Amino acid sequence: MSEFDLHPPVGATHKKKIIGRGRGSGKGGTAGKGHKGQQSRSGGSTYAGFEGGQMPLYRRLAHRGFNNKQFAMNYQIVNLQDIETRFEVGETVDAESLLMKGLVRKADKPVKILGNGKLGKALTFVVDKVSASALAKIEALGGKVETL
Repeated sequence: MSEFDLHPPVGATHKKKIIGRGRGSGKGGTAGKGHKGQQSRSGGSTYAGFEGGQMPLYRRLAHRGFNNKQFAMNYQIVNLQDIETRFEVGETVDAESLLMKGLVRKADKPVKILGNGKLGKALTFVVDKVSASALAKIEALGGKVETL
């Protein structure tokens, strides 16, 4: 099968029903809106969360407290096992080199190194944060860690 041969199965698509064009069309008169009432009028739609005049749920429940989401520091996570496969002995591991090797998405966001996996070579790390297990593995091999 090729791209130009793709089509939906028979009966999956329908022609749009044009409403409000006379009684002979099958959707004339009230145009599928029924008789009377708020939803039948022009401009008679309600907002999301409207409960017919009852106090809506989002106003009945209290919204209190503090949310740290806007102040939280979101780190780009990189594990030692990924660094092991992509870096050679003596290289410097920083945000730019991690971006070039495809381990992080943005060079300007903070990077944290985690100790998942084994590291078998001495490397110099210039990153924002390093976990305790990763720091122990790096220093055991004679590598250096500089935090920004």
